[in-house]
Amino acid sequence: MRIGILGTGVVGRTLAGKLAERDHDVVMGSRDPSALAGRTEPDRMGNESFAEWYSKHPAARLATFAESAAHGQVVVNATAGAASLEALRSAGEDNLEGKVLLDISNPLDAAQGFPPPLFVSNTDSLAERIQRAFPRARVVKSLNTVTAAVMVDPSLVAGGDHAAFVSGDDDEAKEQVRSLLRDSFGWRRVIDLGDITSARGAEMYMALWLRLMGALETPMFNVSIVT
Repeated sequence: MRIGILGTGVVGRTLAGKLAERDHDVVMGSRDPSALAGRTEPDRMGNESFAEWYSKHPAARLATFAESAAHGQVVVNATAGAASLEALRSAGEDNLEGKVLLDISNPLDAAQGFPPPLFVSNTDSLAERIQRAFPRARVVKSLNTVTAAVMVDPSLVAGGDHAAFVSGDDDEAKEQVRSLLRDSFGWRRVIDLGDITSARGAEMYMALWLRLMGALETPMFNVSIVT
């Protein structure tokens, strides 16, 4: 499958590496691909430079946001939540038309310190804002409730005995995302929360997730739903 990934941070790289490993045709999108490809310094979290990572993952190509979105049959928004709408506008509405847009972003206001508050909640969500801004895309919220490593390998936590969630207005799009999560990443349980408004719950869970990460001193955890 052709997949466009918007965002080249830890989440974008983790997804791109795994999807390319699974033989998907992956193009990563950046504002300035040339500058990014030449970046040799570690990021602010101490992760390896993009140039170093890119040299290890030659199958994941680098392009502009628009080129990445045009390439993908599925487009993944792996940008920081505060920058998501701008990045998607750069990707181009026509390049998103009719496509599944897997939204992994969270509406975190990083400028406010730690733990960052949400800049939208309760009566709206970032996923809904994206769907309203791009009505011809088929937005599905998923994977925003776990850290990047667990997104692509749920077996890292409790042997994979836990849940991911999907929210969206298009049932076919949600099923396509469920299949991608199952077949490419190994998720065994994906719970459909409902329409795009249910993304409010998945996004607001981040307030608890951040506190749990602090209490547990690790991001390697998830929730298991027991009925």
